[in-house]
Amino acid sequence: MIEELASHGYLVVAIDHTYDADQVEFPGGRVETFAITGDIDDALIAKALAVRTADTRFVLDQLTALNARHNTDAGGPPLPPTLAGAFNLSRVGMLGHSLGGATAAAAIRADRRLRAGVDLDGSLLSPVTAGTDRPFLLFGSDPGPGPEDPSWDQFWTSQYGWKRELALIGSAPTSFTDLETLLPQAAPILGLTPGQVTQAIGTLDPHHAIHAQRDYIRAFFDLHLRHLDNHLLQHPSPRYPQIRFLR
Repeated sequence: MIEELASHGYLVVAIDHTYDADQVEFPGGRVETFAITGDIDDALIAKALAVRTADTRFVLDQLTALNARHNTDAGGPPLPPTLAGAFNLSRVGMLGHSLGGATAAAAIRADRRLRAGVDLDGSLLSPVTAGTDRPFLLFGSDPGPGPEDPSWDQFWTSQYGWKRELALIGSAPTSFTDLETLLPQAAPILGLTPGQVTQAIGTLDPHHAIHAQRDYIRAFFDLHLRHLDNHLLQHPSPRYPQIRFLR
């Protein structure tokens, strides 16, 4: 996804959340590892969400400083002079998967510098479910015959900006990660059966899954950050039978 957006002219910044990510390496070689303890309940998730939101705002602050010709590189080496002033920070969007998707929804409520957001299959907590006035895309895995995520229903009711909910038919939550394509390739080495691979990533062909994700997410950011409408988000397309418009 990062490659797709960058190849179409977007500046993409990925955030490592220290002590939440498996490993984060700092300048000088210091490595901090996952350090969250305790039961994974709503209170812990809310705490992690607050930290991730603060991290996001810190990154936005650093990009603002960098754009104003302040070298924020903790490693010390000089940055290319052409980098200064190169960012259009009036058109910033955010996307994330799982808790990262919830972070996108929380951060866009907390910081008006974020103009559009995407949640890839992440449940939401209050007050994030209260929605926002800015465009937001809910893009989930195959919901199957059961009820929708109640938190998405609450968000949908409260969201007063542009909104759309899509489902990737034949997918699983892992389909929104690199494992969608890596797991089938690594299955023989890992000793995984075809059934185990399908259980992990769903029945949808990985190429079709990635193709749809890239095209629809880019269409969303093109529409709301660049005002370029290819009409992909207006109605279902016969070119993407794996995408279901839920609402």
